[in-house]
Amino acid sequence: MGYLLQRLVFSVASLFVLILITFLLSHIVPGDPAIAAAGPNAGAARIAEMRDRMGLDQSIVTQFLIYCGNVLRGDFGVSWFTHQPIIDDLARELPPSLELVFLAMSINLAIALPIGLVTARYNGTRFDDIVRLFAMAGAGLPIFWTAILLQQAFAANWGILPLSGRISFANRGFSAESGFFLFESLFRGEFRIFLDVLSHLLLPALALSLLFTSVGVRITRTSMIGEFRKDYVLLARAKGASEARIMFRHVFRNGATPALTVFGMQFGWMLGATVLVEEIFGRPGVGRYAVKAVTQSDIHSVVAVVFVIGVVFLLANLCVDILLYAMNPTKKRGL
Repeated sequence: MGYLLQRLVFSVASLFVLILITFLLSHIVPGDPAIAAAGPNAGAARIAEMRDRMGLDQSIVTQFLIYCGNVLRGDFGVSWFTHQPIIDDLARELPPSLELVFLAMSINLAIALPIGLVTARYNGTRFDDIVRLFAMAGAGLPIFWTAILLQQAFAANWGILPLSGRISFANRGFSAESGFFLFESLFRGEFRIFLDVLSHLLLPALALSLLFTSVGVRITRTSMIGEFRKDYVLLARAKGASEARIMFRHVFRNGATPALTVFGMQFGWMLGATVLVEEIFGRPGVGRYAVKAVTQSDIHSVVAVVFVIGVVFLLANLCVDILLYAMNPTKKRGL
């Protein structure tokens, strides 16, 4: 339990640093934070009210404490371009982005882990060379270019998948209380809606995952090559264990730490990269929301998006730490 407690304390400390960074970000940008919070057309009375509410006439330490309290309550202020509480905007825009990232990450793991493991087993062969060639090519393709190519091929030319949007016009009346169309339609047994939402998700998820999958294959391959050379693999083969058992039961379990750590970080990076995919595919999401906030100079909305992405990043890495703890028996003994 010492390992888990250590990781939890580290996550809390990281959260504090994240709050500090976003607080400084909201104060170092040019302009008056009170004017930015009140909106560009606010009068002097409104600006004075915001200055008093935000505690800008108090010391920087007091301002930081007020900011911490607001963040912990989920109060990021009001967006002046949507005229809604920012937390409500994020609650509406975050689920589509998370659905996209979850599917893209599933594609990433389903391809990168087994292919990386197999290429490590057959290191130096023609198969290994071909996979490495494709991985290098995939890692060099920009996400926006991949998205445009997929749109052209699967939507414009072949008409297999939808070009843009989140759901078909015929199903526009569907609503999900949680905001997660894909999961809620499946849970409610509305399979027609589920397939419609999934078809709109596939191309964006593929475009988002390709670069990360290429990196994941290389990381997995590198971390597993050394494991195949260790004595326990030779012992397992001497005992007659099958290659599949050696690869997935022994080598993967012992060599997965670097790869899974990178995959945990990729989840947060994917959420940040949704801005390109959502713009190209015309999907709602936190990425498009961030773009609008930047173009409208709504600094508080931008800070809120940065904070939310940072929290998702921390949670993803904490989940990976717990998974590694469950996979590695030495940590359970506190070694």
